[in-house]
Amino acid sequence: MRADRLVSLVLLLRRHGRLSATALAGELEVSTRTVLRDIEALSAAGVPVYAERGRHGGFALLPGFRTELTGLNHDEALALLVAGSRRGAQALGLGSALASAMLKVVDALPESYRDTAAGAAERLLIDPETDLLSRRLVEEEVPDAIVAEVLRAVFAGRKLRIHYAAANQAPRWRTVDPIGLVTVRDRGYLLATKAGADRTYRLSRIVAAEELPEPAQRPDRVDLDRAWQERSTRFRTGGDQVTVLVRVHPARRETLVGTALAVLAEEAEESGPDGWLRLEVTFQDSRHAEWALWQLTTNAEALAPQWLRDSLRDRAAAIVTRYRTPS
Repeated sequence: MRADRLVSLVLLLRRHGRLSATALAGELEVSTRTVLRDIEALSAAGVPVYAERGRHGGFALLPGFRTELTGLNHDEALALLVAGSRRGAQALGLGSALASAMLKVVDALPESYRDTAAGAAERLLIDPETDLLSRRLVEEEVPDAIVAEVLRAVFAGRKLRIHYAAANQAPRWRTVDPIGLVTVRDRGYLLATKAGADRTYRLSRIVAAEELPEPAQRPDRVDLDRAWQERSTRFRTGGDQVTVLVRVHPARRETLVGTALAVLAEEAEESGPDGWLRLEVTFQDSRHAEWALWQLTTNAEALAPQWLRDSLRDRAAAIVTRYRTPS
């Protein structure tokens, strides 16, 4: 919205002192012509913005034009800035809104806290895009229009019509009663009910969304944390789950546990110099189990069931055949 863009423009000038129309356009993701029109609108509204011509010119505000956010101490300001670096808002399509909000927080801080809090925040990195092995963390992008429609329905308490593509299925329309939104590992989920039954929808699989005028059938209060835990438990205990007995090198235990649905039993092997572990774990289905054990290569061995051992052996044999002769 233009009002939000005008506020962001003022805050950018407050933070940087002077910026060219090109730089402002890049920060606001608009054209330079739009920036010039916004500058004119601010001037007409009495905001003391002026132009400095020349090679190093640009637009600036008269000194002293600012508001202060009082009542925040240094640690509180730092907590806000660190929270602003988290990627959960990105999963809900609110990344740009979060960036704008953090800009406003920095600008409104009392001057005694602004520089030290911002400098301290620069020393902290939360959830980077890659891990130590340079593996890029996959982000799920959700169109802003869809997120906005879902949020409106959630906050207003109205029914929501979504065009949803479940895994390995064609999209189809569903009318649901939205309860709330949850982010887990940078993935956004809509918790809802459909005909009174609990439903969970991944935001990235919503192709289109439409807020309906009818009120949603839902309780006035909700404990989202408890609701998510209950749905997670049902997910782990449902479907075509398989139980696997596996021995794993201790260095790869966390990888195995992180991919499994649950660990039913665990013990250290009595013999062997490397201290291998034996775990009984569950996976969502046979494909999940085969994929998880294959990722661990020779650092793990499926002991049971036999069909899993056969499947991994056949896959390994196919790889050996493929690379037996030079290309």
